[in-house]
Amino acid sequence: MNLLDLFPGGTPVLLAVTVSVFILAGVVKGVVGLGLPTISMAMLALVMAPAQAAALLIVPSLITNLWQARPWVTLPQVLRRIGAMQAGVCAGTIGGALWLGPPSGHWASVCLGLALVAYAAWGLFGSPPRAPQRHQGLVGVSVGAITGVITAATGVFVIPAVPYLQALNLGKDGLIQAMGISFTVSTVALAIGLGVTGGYTPEAAGASLLMLLPALAGMALGTWLRGRMSAQAFKRCFMVSLALLGAYQAVQGWTA
Repeated sequence: MNLLDLFPGGTPVLLAVTVSVFILAGVVKGVVGLGLPTISMAMLALVMAPAQAAALLIVPSLITNLWQARPWVTLPQVLRRIGAMQAGVCAGTIGGALWLGPPSGHWASVCLGLALVAYAAWGLFGSPPRAPQRHQGLVGVSVGAITGVITAATGVFVIPAVPYLQALNLGKDGLIQAMGISFTVSTVALAIGLGVTGGYTPEAAGASLLMLLPALAGMALGTWLRGRMSAQAFKRCFMVSLALLGAYQAVQGWTA
């Protein structure tokens, strides 16, 4: 099979752009610990259908987040704190996919753009709220369900999941691990949602597997860069760029 057969309407230029996007997304994740699906969806949605972009990120997102979910010895302890949220993520993502179908059309571009702007605004100006422990079960399920519906609509699963995880006061290592767990669950739920709505074909799975290598290469480069630059300055530039890209995406979808 020709490599381009895995990309509907694919050309060498589209393949090169897609590889470059996953390298960049991997760099971002290596530096700040998140952002691979966010930057992938934001940039790929400019050159292909949102559902196709979401299908491409499944394997790179799953593998990199499984790696981030370590160490396994502390996994049960973190899961006890965020298990209710993960149940909500699964229900919201799969239910949202059945309700909305795979991300497509102008509404998907608008939703993606607004999600990116909201994420960037939180990253720049937001401070995590406090989550009282006695209400964490109910709040976690609700946050997870909302995150799941947004995931089904846009392929982006950081809002409101990441602010909520920060509010749990898990500590630096615990937060990184919790994000890895949550993103892994969201990726699997997204794959199931795309599968039941026909958006995750064998060709899409093959193309997604091919994008794992550039994503891992980018993540390795980002990890190297993290020790040689200010993560705060990088994150600020990243969030501003994401806000501009999201605004463009929303306006383009709204006016199309």
